[in-house]
Amino acid sequence: MSGSKYGSVKKVVLAYSGGLDTSVILKWLQETYGCEVVTFTADLGQGEELEPARKKAEMFGVKQIFIEDVREEFVRDFVFPMFRANAMYEGLYLLGTSIARPLIAKRQIEIAREVGADAVCHGATGKGNDQVRFELGYYALKPDIKVIAPWREWELNSRTALIDFAEKHQIPIARDKRGEAPFSVDANLLHISAEGKVLEDPWVEAPDFVYSRTVDPEKAPDQPEYIEVEFRKGDAVAINGQTLSPAALLTRLNELGGKHGIGRLDLLENRFVGMKSRGIYETPGGTILHMAHRGIEQATLDRGAAHLKDDIMPRYAELIYNGFWFSPEREMLQALIDKSQENVEGTVRLKLYKGSVNVVGRKSPKSLYSLSHVTFEADSVYDQKDAQGFIKLNALRLRLLNRQKG
Repeated sequence: MSGSKYGSVKKVVLAYSGGLDTSVILKWLQETYGCEVVTFTADLGQGEELEPARKKAEMFGVKQIFIEDVREEFVRDFVFPMFRANAMYEGLYLLGTSIARPLIAKRQIEIAREVGADAVCHGATGKGNDQVRFELGYYALKPDIKVIAPWREWELNSRTALIDFAEKHQIPIARDKRGEAPFSVDANLLHISAEGKVLEDPWVEAPDFVYSRTVDPEKAPDQPEYIEVEFRKGDAVAINGQTLSPAALLTRLNELGGKHGIGRLDLLENRFVGMKSRGIYETPGGTILHMAHRGIEQATLDRGAAHLKDDIMPRYAELIYNGFWFSPEREMLQALIDKSQENVEGTVRLKLYKGSVNVVGRKSPKSLYSLSHVTFEADSVYDQKDAQGFIKLNALRLRLLNRQKG
């Protein structure tokens, strides 16, 4: 079957989780393309044991198996730069799935170069955003790479067909996959998402068993917890005075947020491919980090800089959601955002309580807040009479316009 219908491939790097879908894909690649398959499994902090993926790959006769802990790179080089922008897609979504895809794509291309592969492969379906994110990353980094997307090529178009293929080829199937899975899950250190099946009716409230990283806010501790997050150049560097690496810091914030039921989101979103889909997201640490970063910017960012950032944020967030991490326009916006963060340093105090996180204090050696200017008591630095001319000049065009209307 190799060659005529699908083209010729010598070696392919597969993004491999070890689950049912990518295990079927691995065998399908060997059968359909008759090529050597190299597997890449990334530890992004999804919380799963990755050694079973190695054993499964060995069972398929895979000779080159890459299993890598990329948690620090993920948070340092992808999550943190995105959080400097306060990025939220459609005003709510902290982009947990979106931001992981460019890192996986980048490593696949690097491995392809290292092992001399002429193709890469992902397990994303033809209906979703991830196929776009992976492939835009591939082509941006290696324009001549061949991309294999099995869900757009094969005839295994149902869960039943996948299971039949797996059983025919003696591919181990997790027991819960033999029935209809209740929903589809994607996880990394920033978030966990669920969609499909029991979540497909947007009128029906998501059942509590869907949530796995956060306690029900109603069952969270009855006492609030106060924490302090320290920032330097827009990045969080310490919690409660303890300096932590990027991944360790986000892990700690996840623990704190999960304990207090923080970071749940039920979103009906617009996919890049054109349809709407419902996602249930849990981003406990990211939600705290977002609020904390906004809190320190309140004290340290000039009004013009802060408002410009807010103006461009939706565009920046949309670029990441749609898969354009490696685009020149995202890099241009990143340079602007990073410039704005030079003086974003200091400490934010936050109150965590039953699903909510609120900034209750902020201090910075580079604060622009001036008590002497805003005090309601007597001061010698601000002449209130100056406001009269300021208001009249700003009102001039409105007065002229009104006179013209007669």
